[in-house]
Amino acid sequence: MFLREFVRAPLRTASVVPSSRALAERMIAPLLAASSRADAPVVVELGPGTGAVTAALRAAVPELRYLGVELNPAMADHLAARFPGIDLVRGPASVLPQALAERGLREVDLVVSGLPWQAFAGSDGTALVSAIAAHLAPSGAHTQFTYRWSRWAPPGRRQHRELQRFFGHVDLSPTVWPNVPPAVVYTATLPRPDGV
Repeated sequence: MFLREFVRAPLRTASVVPSSRALAERMIAPLLAASSRADAPVVVELGPGTGAVTAALRAAVPELRYLGVELNPAMADHLAARFPGIDLVRGPASVLPQALAERGLREVDLVVSGLPWQAFAGSDGTALVSAIAAHLAPSGAHTQFTYRWSRWAPPGRRQHRELQRFFGHVDLSPTVWPNVPPAVVYTATLPRPDGV
C-alpha cells in the first residue's frame, strides 16, 4: 500500500514502507517514560498511515485517548478497518485545533508525527508547529521522525529550526537502524506556543 501511495503522491506519502516496530517504540517512548497519570493520556497521531505507531500505542497504553489525523483516503480506510472504532479525522493536519476543540480536548500528552517535511513547509508548517505547542500539556512531548539522510536537507534543517522556536528542548535520537530506511526521531518538549 505504501509504495502505491508514494508513487501516487510522493510529497504527501513520505515512505514506501510502514515504520518498523523499533521506530514506533522510539516515537512513543516519551509517553512510556512519563509519570503515571490519574486519567487516560491523550495522544494525537499525525499521519498514522497504516498504523505501525498506532499499534504500538494501543499495546503499550490500552486506556489512552487517541486521535488520528490522516490525509490519505486509502490509508485512512485501512487504519479504520484495522482499528475499528478508532477516533480518526480524515483530512490535513491543519484541522488539529478544530478536531481537539470538537472533542473537548484542551491538552495533549503526546503528539507523534509521521508527516513528511513538506507538510511543515512555509507558513502552514509554522502554524502547525505552533498549534502542536499550544495544545501540548506542559509535561507533554512531540515526536517527529525523519530519515537519517534527509535531516540535512534544507526542509529538514528548516523543520529543526521551527521545533527549536516553539519548544524549549529538542532532542535527536540515535539512528534507528532497524527501520527501512534508517531514521531518527526528534523529541520536542517544554512547549512555547508563542514561538519566543
